[in-house]
Amino acid sequence: MSADGSKTAILAALVANAGIAVAKFVGAMITGSGSMLAESVHSLADTGNEALLLVGQNRAGQEPTKLHQFGHGRNRYFYSFVVALVLFSMGAMYGIYEGIHKIAHAEDLTSPIVAIVILVVAVVLEGFSFATAVRESAPLRGNRSWWRFIRTTRNPELPVVLLEDSGALVGLVIALAAIGLTMLTGNPVWDGIGTLCIGLLLGAIAVLLIVEMKSLLIGEGAVGEEYRRIVDSLVDGTRIYHVIHVRTEYLGPDELMVAAKVAIVPGLGITEIAEAIDAAEARVRAAVPSVDLMYLEPDLYRTQPEASTSS
Repeated sequence: MSADGSKTAILAALVANAGIAVAKFVGAMITGSGSMLAESVHSLADTGNEALLLVGQNRAGQEPTKLHQFGHGRNRYFYSFVVALVLFSMGAMYGIYEGIHKIAHAEDLTSPIVAIVILVVAVVLEGFSFATAVRESAPLRGNRSWWRFIRTTRNPELPVVLLEDSGALVGLVIALAAIGLTMLTGNPVWDGIGTLCIGLLLGAIAVLLIVEMKSLLIGEGAVGEEYRRIVDSLVDGTRIYHVIHVRTEYLGPDELMVAAKVAIVPGLGITEIAEAIDAAEARVRAAVPSVDLMYLEPDLYRTQPEASTSS
């Protein structure tokens, strides 16, 4: 998927979270609710997240330079990593701190019904943002489960938005439950417990995203069916007999680099070898459209392969 689908999901989340953050801060000021304040920080962090993701997409589109000869595609991975490492972690630490403080120094809520109304509206807006992210992710997800999609996709923004929006919806439910229990029992400690739970939720999302984005930032290659299609497409059985070795790496979500050494039938002239290499490149790009850069090294065919091509 191109960056367009990701951008649509990011913009929807940005608009929703900006409006929600303002409403939540107003509600927190009126009610004094720690859960509402934690959710306000949560939405503010989410808004900053989307802004950083858009910056990453913009910088990834820059043309290659002499210093960055393979382009700037990894900007999308870097900014997604920053989102996970900094903003989610900051939101998590604030929520945990505020929750512990509210539990130790519980204070009665003022006009809690205001918080309830704001949170219900926020659920509707977050639901719209989440539905947009799901719709834009569906073509890329294919037959994979949502969990496997988040763990294996090379697109960094959609998992961030999906986890962010699903986490926001769960956080809103927690905040509603905390304020509701405070109203029913008259015990403001429930509000502090809700605040702490929201902080822990953000922390769990942060850890998951940090692990996934770190892997993408370091560099991941083609695996599974995608790898097999590359290997199979390199061989034509007449001029290229087998693949000696292959190395692949994603320079960006839609930029896969392939470097391979292939065994050429002995006796071919330079022109025939060049034609065989060109044909192999065309077959690979047809089989795996995300292949961008490709470097093929011809070698003489030998009875025994020099190295295994297994991934």
